[in-house]
Amino acid sequence: MGANHNSDRQEPVSRREAIRRGARSAAGIIAAGGLSSRVFAAEPKKAPEQIAAEQKAARDAAAQAKAKQKPKIKSVIQIFLWGGMSHNDAWDPKPGTGYDYLGQFDRVIPTNVDGIQLGGLFPQLAKQADKYSLIRSMTHGIFGHETAAYLMQTGHKPGGRLAYPSVGAIFTFFKKDEYKGLLPPYVVMLRAAGRFSEEGFLGSRYKPFATGGDPNAARFEVQGIVNRGISDARQKARRELLDKINIVGYGLADVPEMASVETAKQKAYGLILGKGREVFNLDNEPTELRDRYGRNTFGQECLVARRLVEAGVPYVTISFPGGWDTHANHFATMKRQCPWLDQGLATLLEDLHQRRLLETTLVWCTGEFGRTPKVAWEPPWNGGRHHWGHVFTVLVAGGGFKGGRVVGSSDEKGERVKDRPVYPADLLGSFYLLAGIDATAKLPHPLGFDARVLDTEREGMKSAGLLEELM
Repeated sequence: MGANHNSDRQEPVSRREAIRRGARSAAGIIAAGGLSSRVFAAEPKKAPEQIAAEQKAARDAAAQAKAKQKPKIKSVIQIFLWGGMSHNDAWDPKPGTGYDYLGQFDRVIPTNVDGIQLGGLFPQLAKQADKYSLIRSMTHGIFGHETAAYLMQTGHKPGGRLAYPSVGAIFTFFKKDEYKGLLPPYVVMLRAAGRFSEEGFLGSRYKPFATGGDPNAARFEVQGIVNRGISDARQKARRELLDKINIVGYGLADVPEMASVETAKQKAYGLILGKGREVFNLDNEPTELRDRYGRNTFGQECLVARRLVEAGVPYVTISFPGGWDTHANHFATMKRQCPWLDQGLATLLEDLHQRRLLETTLVWCTGEFGRTPKVAWEPPWNGGRHHWGHVFTVLVAGGGFKGGRVVGSSDEKGERVKDRPVYPADLLGSFYLLAGIDATAKLPHPLGFDARVLDTEREGMKSAGLLEELM
């Protein structure tokens, strides 16, 4: 046995004896209070709240760093599925959960990205999965249409004293110095997307322009731009006649006020009869491309949205022309509407990609919540799905987000978040970050109230961190 030597006495001491004496000395020091016993104890276990806070901080920091390396979002196309589409039947299928959960839709299909499956009603999107990502752990816990829509489109809790502007109005506000086009900066097809004032306290200047009409009709009669029953030729003739008889205008041409009126008039005519009008004229598109988008209202809305993005419009919303509030007739409605959504959205992503617009154009698609994973077979529903705000799925593409990925997951039946919750503020905050919009920036309130793009957690905003996984 090897031996250690005492430097003073030079007496041999066995290794075992040295260890024994060392242990005794340490115990004596601890007993005397010279060394805390906590040094020898295991680290205290972190509380779930502390773990969540650390994860959020890490995600936010990573997102901030990654966003600096990406081009800024120039335009946004939001596809709003009013009423809430079933996540189980669409983009978060749960095969093997039985008839009470699957109903008539027990088929899932693979995508062009290994490991990602979609519901069987989305074969075209399955071929484009490399261009978009799915957030399968979206949550807010609200089950009312208006309140959930408000939260999803503003990032603020409903019921407060302030009516906050929607994400579209926020983009319009912050991009107002960059966009100089003829068309309104915030366009909604065909009607406003929510049951609240999208402009909020920012005022009418930031209210979306709702087109009305139908782009799938022989003539897309855009409200205020293309008048029903009046041809472009007749409208042009009216303008020429007005110019000929406008004696007062000629006589006061040098007056500053009249010059401003003339500038406004020329801009209006440019919108009605010039390049602004042409953006909505789908006759300029190849017939084959229009067919690929789908000869239905939604498909042609997607084509118009692409043309608006090409014209530089900052924010475009497509309010899907058909409700998803399927308490009854659920399966029949899904069979009718999902093929339209599948064809139009898949073609839009492919078209944007081919034109090199997807990198700077954000496309996001969701309703205000999902639908109950368990089917309501009992009367009067007879096979319906109700409101479900505990967990649902959001599709995001372009604008700096990577494709072919899935963030978070729901549990076995799609009833609750299993891992990595994503809250509305996380989603919108990620959009703002990639667009170069400061989410902490103060907004001008007419009464001087302190209002910011997004609230902080101190003000009750739920957040689990920005979507750095997709950046």
